[in-house]
Amino acid sequence: MKRLLAIAILAFALTLSTAAFAIDPLPFQNTAQRDRFQHLTRELRCMVCQDESLLASNADFAKQLRRQIFDMMQQGKSDQEIKDWLVARYSTFILYDPPLAPSTIALWFGTPAILLAGGIVVAVVLRRRARPAHAIAEEPGEDW
Repeated sequence: MKRLLAIAILAFALTLSTAAFAIDPLPFQNTAQRDRFQHLTRELRCMVCQDESLLASNADFAKQLRRQIFDMMQQGKSDQEIKDWLVARYSTFILYDPPLAPSTIALWFGTPAILLAGGIVVAVVLRRRARPAHAIAEEPGEDW
């Protein structure tokens, strides 16, 4: 029983320790700078994972970009300057909230347009199926 408990504690400790190595530690000057960095990297998409933010990704490329962003912050660049640099290099795909532009119209309005078209199709099909009771003619035939 003691051995099983020791194994369970070890497994739990290993699980917690992997989370500690998920994101590389950076030497922030203060908590405000760390919060700014975390906020900025949450708004950016990992170009490798594409389904994770740059902050959450553990890909090597994401680590390099996080380091680059950190270095740019140390140089005194604003969040907008950093985003502009990243967009110039990787396109607006790196932004989780891309600006409204001709190239991103489908991103902004594609889903609502598809939902609206689907709703119209469903309404038309349901109207065609629902026939009024007086329109159904009695068929001559055998009575049951």
